[in-house]
Amino acid sequence: MSDRSHGLGRLITGFAWAVLLLGLWLWGRGITDLNLSSPTTGDAAAVGRPFAVRLPGAHPPVQAAKPQRIDIAALHIQAPVVARGLDGGGAIDPPPYEQAGVVGWYGSGARPGERGTALFVGHVDTESRPAVFYHLSEATSGDKVRVVRDDGSVAEFTVDDVQVFSRKTFDPDKVYGQHRAERAELRLITCGGTFDRTSRTYTANVVVSAYLTGVTGVNEAPKHAR
Repeated sequence: MSDRSHGLGRLITGFAWAVLLLGLWLWGRGITDLNLSSPTTGDAAAVGRPFAVRLPGAHPPVQAAKPQRIDIAALHIQAPVVARGLDGGGAIDPPPYEQAGVVGWYGSGARPGERGTALFVGHVDTESRPAVFYHLSEATSGDKVRVVRDDGSVAEFTVDDVQVFSRKTFDPDKVYGQHRAERAELRLITCGGTFDRTSRTYTANVVVSAYLTGVTGVNEAPKHAR
């Protein structure tokens, strides 16, 4: 259970999801290839890349398929995935709090495994208990993210960057743009920082970046994003 009391859950509907709107606006204008030579840095990194960790090479993008489930063994996350659109304010509409154990995927964006950046969002907690991405900030470089897709394949991604972006330092280019051109990447996003009692929102976003490193099953032929 979250250590917050007095009904301070259900906070993601404020800033945390509002910042997604700005990122999607820029992302939709074609800001997708950043060609960064190293992980980008927010105001306070949850982790850096451990010196001894050697990350695997990227797997070529594969044919697009919709995600059905996401598994992150290191964080004990096993959750179904549902496609989500934008809410009335233009931000990604996360799964309802009654489905706090479900991960939302931005269905109008890239599909996990194809070239581009697939976006996944999830609640960190509710009024009474931790939610699906409660432990997301504990991710470290080298962790595996497995996405079961509706064509029967499993796309495996490797975490290469974990950042915490405050309201002032949130950079949509870094969050939504590809870190390396021609890769299939994903972002896992939830609330972070501390709870602001005045605005009734969290003060930051946790952003986990990963890239495709393997595929099992069908439809493994490389294919560019739509």
